[in-house]
Amino acid sequence: MKLYCATGNAGKLREFRLTAENHALDLDALPGYGGLPVCEENGSTFEENAVLKARHYGPHAPGLLFADDSGLEVDALGGAPGVRSARYAGPGSTDEANNRLLLENLRGVRNRAARFVCVLALVEGARLLGTFRGEVEGRILEETRGRGGFGYDPLFYCPELAATFGEASEDRKLAVSHRGRALRAMLRHLVK
Repeated sequence: MKLYCATGNAGKLREFRLTAENHALDLDALPGYGGLPVCEENGSTFEENAVLKARHYGPHAPGLLFADDSGLEVDALGGAPGVRSARYAGPGSTDEANNRLLLENLRGVRNRAARFVCVLALVEGARLLGTFRGEVEGRILEETRGRGGFGYDPLFYCPELAATFGEASEDRKLAVSHRGRALRAMLRHLVK
């Protein structure tokens, strides 16, 4: 089966492809993605943004396409950074700037419980076929550990791995990650 993914994030695409390979699925980036008008992510939930992106890019795909919205929710920050995870420190912010702001906002906070959330929206053309959610619980450390992954991975300690996502190998991370869980849920739906 061939699937297309609407993302310009190389880290996300790499993780989706690794999970797809383990399920004998052919997954590729949407051809010409970079030349298409950017979808405005103005939803208030991960689900809304994933559906907006999938419906925006779906008509440009030669087959089934999925788009994701994902991010980090921190309990002590009322769920922030949430849907603004990639631009937490402002438009065009870097992973380092986002991590720095997160640590500043959690300075002196004891409850560091957090979760990564990923929602995938699957479309054929602009027709929504379903949404699929994956979550993983953990906590935010007081300093980064590990050089792997991207985004908040070096700060996110996952008890299931006894390591941060930045310390874990990609295979170990994908076995428990929000993206891996959401993609496996979508694949189960497709093979019904």
